[in-house]
Parts: sequence; structure tokens; C-alpha cells
Amino acid sequence: MTDLIRSAGLSYYPEVARSVGLDPKQMMRKVRLPLACLDKPDIPIAVTGLRRLLELSAEASGAEDFGLRLAERGGLTNFGAVGLIVREQATIGEAIDAFSRFIHIHHEGMRLDVTRGKQTVTVTLHLRGRHPSAPRQSIDMALGSVHRIIRSLFGSDWRPQEVHLHYPPPRDRKRYRDFFGCRVTFNADDDSILLSTHDMARRIPSAHPLIANYLRKRIEAIETRPASWEEKVDEVVRSLLTSGDCTVERVAEHLACTRRTIHRHLAASGTSFSAILDAQRADLVTQLVDDPDRPLADIAVQLGFSAQSAMARWFRGRFGCTISDWRKGKRPSSPPAETPSATAA
Repeated sequence: MTDLIRSAGLSYYPEVARSVGLDPKQMMRKVRLPLACLDKPDIPIAVTGLRRLLELSAEASGAEDFGLRLAERGGLTNFGAVGLIVREQATIGEAIDAFSRFIHIHHEGMRLDVTRGKQTVTVTLHLRGRHPSAPRQSIDMALGSVHRIIRSLFGSDWRPQEVHLHYPPPRDRKRYRDFFGCRVTFNADDDSILLSTHDMARRIPSAHPLIANYLRKRIEAIETRPASWEEKVDEVVRSLLTSGDCTVERVAEHLACTRRTIHRHLAASGTSFSAILDAQRADLVTQLVDDPDRPLADIAVQLGFSAQSAMARWFRGRFGCTISDWRKGKRPSSPPAETPSATAA
């Protein structure tokens, strides 16, 4: 099953790529990542696509620390709702616990284990993948981001006790010592950050308990991530429809697979891409047509219809009335049992 990550993980990629002499768009095309995700931080993309991009960028540029460079520019804002709830916790310990609990909402393949000892707290990174361990650049980006977030909560004077990385040492070890501000052990048993137990009790001055409680309730409502192919396709379709660029080929790019793979998995689940697209169109179209100032031609383009007339036929078959009647409030009590198909662009 394809793990997804919010495309906010690529927010600083163009800047970092150019800084090491790469063309960011060209590199993204090589790994078949959709360029549109650079402008839409909440659109899900495949973790495997992001990993390939990082490894290829490091190899092509010779920048062994490419993942760290991305982490260096990121922060809590890159993690969306997860970052907000972490920021509002009362103490560093509560913030790390919240980050560990909710990180999967931002990155399905990432897990943080927090182990408390008498003097040391260990935050261990786990990145799920097909290989025994995740590629090096992905580890650097993820663990570097965790370090940046903890440091932002403390202030610039904080340093961890140690950092452990399971892979062999790079050519420039000093770069890693400078980034983490502490001793870095390579060829370790895991990928982790070690903090003092006393650090966990430190209070976060900017925290707001009421906001933290509100955010926790909101994020708990969306805590369960899509698990099946049907749910993942549905999530991507919902995201892409708002941008007006939703086709099975585009969805396949976000899931790092082929359109044939999508059709095969959806058929095994007893559904189809057109059925999912149709349901999401129906959910969105009622919101769009309720705005009388929005041209119907524009709505047709956004929803992927070949023409306004095609959308009009689909709408009448789906809802049992014309769009004009719908806008006037003349709506049937229940929609027709079957919906005729319409031609998509």
C-alpha cells in the first residue's frame, strides 16, 4: 500500500535544489512527481516519490547533506495541523508526545517512539518502506526536522545530548555536528535524538491551553488516515478536484503508480475510478453552483467536464433537476437512482 505525505514536505525543495545547481522542475519530472504540488501544500503525494527525489537530488548535485538542507529551512508550519497542536502544548515533553501521536496525519510512513529513562529521553525515528531501512536523505530530512522543531520550542540555546544515525559516516562529519550541535554517532543501532530528562519539563512560553484543547479535538476527528486503495484514491481525487486538474493519470502520479494499478485495485474493492470521481463531483458541485456569481463554464472546467453542456446533462441525471432550478431552490426531494455518465476532459 502506498504511504502518503502532505506535499508541504516539498515547500523548500525548489530553493534548496537551485542552491546546489539543480533544476527543481526537471528533477521532479524525472521521478514523476506532479509539479502542481509545489503550490498546494495539503495535496497528498507518495512517500516513495519524495524519497526518490531526495536521493536523486543528492546524487546529481554531490550534496551529501541534501536532506539536512531541506530540514534546515523547514519548521512547524510545514507540518500543518500537527505543527499547530505541537506548538500549543504546555511543556516540551507534552509537545514531543503530541508530535509522536499525530505525525502520521502529515506523513503516513513516519513514526516516533519516545522512551523515557532516569536521565535521558530517546526519540527514535522509524520510516516505513520496502527496504530494511529508509534511504539516507529521507532519514536526514525527517530526523533533522524533528530536531528543528524541538529546538524552535526551546530557543536557539538548546542542544540535544546525542544524535544516532544507523548509516555509515559521511565525508564531512563536521556538517552533521554543526547542524545538530552535539556529538553524532554513525553506524548506530537506530536513528534517534537523545535529550535530557530535565528538558521535558521545560515550559513553552507561547503555549495556550484552550487553543491546544480545541486543536486536539479537531485533529482527533481526522486522526484515522485512509488505509485502503479506495480511500486513498478518494482523498487524492478530493484534493485535486478543487484545483481543476483531476484525471486518473494525475491521481496515479500522486500515488506513484500507473493508472492500470489504480483500476486493478479499485476493481478488487468493488468500485471504479469513475464512481469515486462521480461521488466527489457531486459533493463539490452543489457548493459551487450555490454561488450565483460563479460562471457555469468555469465550474465545468474545474470538475473536469469536456463542456458545460456535458456537466448540465450529468447534473440533471445526478440530482433530477437542472442547475437553474437548483439555484432557484426547485430541488427534488430525492435524486434519481442512476446517474448517466458524462464525458470528462
